[in-house]
Amino acid sequence: MEGNERKRRLEDDSNQTSYSKRALQKHKSDSSDDEEHTPYISLKDRRKQELERRAKLLHGSGNIKNEKSTEGETKKENVADNASSGLPNVSLLDQHSELLKKAETVKETEIEKQLKEEQKILESIAEKKALMAVSEIAKGVVYTDPIKTGWRPPRYFQTFPQSKFEKIRKKKHILVEGDDIPPPIKHFKEMKFPRAIINALKRMNIYRPSPIQIQGIPTVLTGRDIIGIAFTGSGKTLVFTLPIVMFCLEQEKALPFCRDEGPYGLIVVPSRELAKQTCDVIQNFTRALEVDGFPSIRTVLCIGGSSMKDQSERIRRGVHIIVATPGRLMDLLDKKVVNLDICRYLCLDEADRMIDMGFEEDVRTIFSYFKCQRQTLLFSATMPKKIQNFAKSALVKPVTINVGRAGAASLDVIQEVEYVKQEAKVVYLLQCLNKTSPPVLVFASKKSDVDDIHEYLLLKGVEAVAIHGDKDQEERERAVSAFRAGRKDVLVATDVASKGLDFPNIAHVLNYDMPEDIENYVHRIGRTGRSGKTGVATTFINKSCDESVLLDLKHLLAEAKQKIPPFLAALEPENEELLNVGDERGCAYCGGLGHRITDCPKLEAKQIKETGNIGRKDYLAHGAADW
Repeated sequence: MEGNERKRRLEDDSNQTSYSKRALQKHKSDSSDDEEHTPYISLKDRRKQELERRAKLLHGSGNIKNEKSTEGETKKENVADNASSGLPNVSLLDQHSELLKKAETVKETEIEKQLKEEQKILESIAEKKALMAVSEIAKGVVYTDPIKTGWRPPRYFQTFPQSKFEKIRKKKHILVEGDDIPPPIKHFKEMKFPRAIINALKRMNIYRPSPIQIQGIPTVLTGRDIIGIAFTGSGKTLVFTLPIVMFCLEQEKALPFCRDEGPYGLIVVPSRELAKQTCDVIQNFTRALEVDGFPSIRTVLCIGGSSMKDQSERIRRGVHIIVATPGRLMDLLDKKVVNLDICRYLCLDEADRMIDMGFEEDVRTIFSYFKCQRQTLLFSATMPKKIQNFAKSALVKPVTINVGRAGAASLDVIQEVEYVKQEAKVVYLLQCLNKTSPPVLVFASKKSDVDDIHEYLLLKGVEAVAIHGDKDQEERERAVSAFRAGRKDVLVATDVASKGLDFPNIAHVLNYDMPEDIENYVHRIGRTGRSGKTGVATTFINKSCDESVLLDLKHLLAEAKQKIPPFLAALEPENEELLNVGDERGCAYCGGLGHRITDCPKLEAKQIKETGNIGRKDYLAHGAADW
């Protein structure tokens, strides 16, 4: 028994020894595994490590300013302090704010890149040739002071503080840029016009000046060069016609004009109809002065389609004012029928439209005929930055007067946009004529469409007339006068009738098609809703319209707080957040609100055309010489 017990104890000892050896081996193997195994990190420690990593990234980024770097380091220290003290870490909201700041910094960088690119484009398309006379450029003549006139504002205006003038401008929404700006004057009587002029204005139902006239007329009377921008129907014509009549009256009273002398004032406009309308306004005032005993002021209308011989004879008798279109004026200057030796007053009405219509070189040539300094005035409802920069090379200390945004639509026009298929337009046009009572203006881009619409309306018994560039001048004058007098209910026209024409009581403007650029659209609908009256403009669009123009239309409607139809609301530009950055809204080249100059289709089309014409003139010239 003792032997068995001894044997059992020996076995137990050996088993315990082997177990200890196995345990020791296991412990060694576990230690080696622990060396390879990643230790567990608590959630608090992981958050701390993540915040430290982000702080390092923020600290090393070149786009973050020094203040933000310091803020990131401070936040890191706060996080470490909170972790060591057992306080909770930075909340998710704070982390979200940091990420938003970082995203904003990236966005600002994109905006800076966009503005730099736009500046390069504007510099590349900037006019290199100054809008000055060739002799002035050759002699290095630079005018530093505006022309001096004898007009001064009433003496008591000198006692008014500038804050009062600023209050008037703010109330009338007049924006003015320039040095030594004349005061705004709210009554024609205070502008020192004779009673005959004031009575003539009353017969035209004009009793008080409009905002553009409040600031514009005193500025012109003091002899300053101006750029006048105001929405259609705001009374821009009176801003340059009234002062020129007074200047010519002053010259005639001092020393009467003799044969072959003049003109003293020159007004250039883009279309014949607008030239005739402007001439009629001037003659209305000159007749009123003559009836009241003042000297006669002679005005001559120089437009194509009329007898050049009659115009030449009237000019040779001595003329104070000439109202002309660029083409006819160039002919008269070339033939030396007109000279600008004593001309001191030049006005370009609808200046941007003239340049866009291809009269830019003619305008430059007209400037070369001046022999001395002149007062230069430019007016339009739509004047993008490129036109203003083009004009300032010829102006002396100009004053820019802006009533509303350049290119903005009149708020008195109710704009309706309807989707109409191409084949249904003519039929639906007849239905739309019943929206309002006559008179109604219908615009179409193509001359053939004008003729088709005119014929269709006549067949349906509508009293309609039509005008476009292919019709002779006599027919155009008859059509416009019949429509203006109310003998015809509908005038169908191309854009020749959209620039500056003033028809009384137009209730409705119909756009048979959307124009190729938004500026023409603004001029078209501006034929209604004039002089404070309300009008309606209906525009047909469909899939054939260019998307960039529709985007401009959408933003124009939104700016004027008009209803945007669903098919326009669905259109979205690629970079909408970049549309309103910088000083200039939308495109600085064409004035469209739905794109920037980097994506301007009008500029792209111009560049393509210029590229296609490279070498073409030389080739044609050599070809003609060979033949």
